[in-house]
Order: sequence, then C-alpha cells, then structure tokens
Amino acid sequence: MQQTILSIAGKPGLFKLVSRGRANLIVESLDEQHKRMPAFSTDRVTSLSDIAMYTDAEDVPLMKILASLRDKEQGKEVSINYKKASSKELRDYFAEILPDFDRDRVHDSDIRKLLQWYNILIGNGISEFEELMRPTEGDNIKDREEQE
Repeated sequence: MQQTILSIAGKPGLFKLVSRGRANLIVESLDEQHKRMPAFSTDRVTSLSDIAMYTDAEDVPLMKILASLRDKEQGKEVSINYKKASSKELRDYFAEILPDFDRDRVHDSDIRKLLQWYNILIGNGISEFEELMRPTEGDNIKDREEQE
C-alpha cells in the first residue's frame, strides 16, 4: 500500500499522512508513540517524494538515494554514527551512496537528516522506497486508493 510520508519544518522526525481536513492535514508521527496531530496550512509540509539532492549533473530524487542506502546497508540501519561523525566521515560515507553529489550545496546537516530519515523509515518497516515515493495522481487519499 502506498503511503505519503511527510516532513514538517520545525518538527523532528517524519510523519505519515492519515487524512485531510478542511484547513489541515491529519498526520501520524513515525516514532514509538505514533501520535496523531493536525498540520495546518501555515506549517511547511513537504512530501519526501518531492525532495531531491544536488549532484554535479542533475538533481537525484530522494527515493533513489534511500534505495542506494538500503542496498549499501542491506536493509539495516546506517552503520555510521551520523550524530557524532566528523564532516569528512559523513561526506566520505555519503560519497559511497551518491558519488557525484554537489559538495558545495549539500551540507553536513542535509546528510545527517537523510541518514536520520532513513533510520526512521527502516525502523518502521518501510524499505520499498521506489514504491512508497512514486509520484501519485489525485487530490485526495481516496483518489489514490481507487487507482491501486
């Protein structure tokens, strides 16, 4: 089943879209608590399928990077301690996943966030990134379910 995984600026972690209200979205956190809460139009909400990373050639969708990371780590959490790793360690590790990433525009914090998101997704049993993050049609969750 396809899910919509979201990032909300100013809130840690990732969220799953549960429903849509009139002026908000109902999201559920992808952590141990699975707490539901509203996300309003004033929140900066971004779907992971809309995110890409800079490379020297063209931007690479996040789903492809996560799939490469999954293949490197064999479906387990990342082997590097990204919270304490130095800038050189982070960039060397990330170069194994995406060799031609733009070293000027991709910051250490971007790499840390990517690795954190990967661990959250793997911890929630989500590892089929290509399926999860493919572009969807329709304005409503029910529209998308009807397509499947």
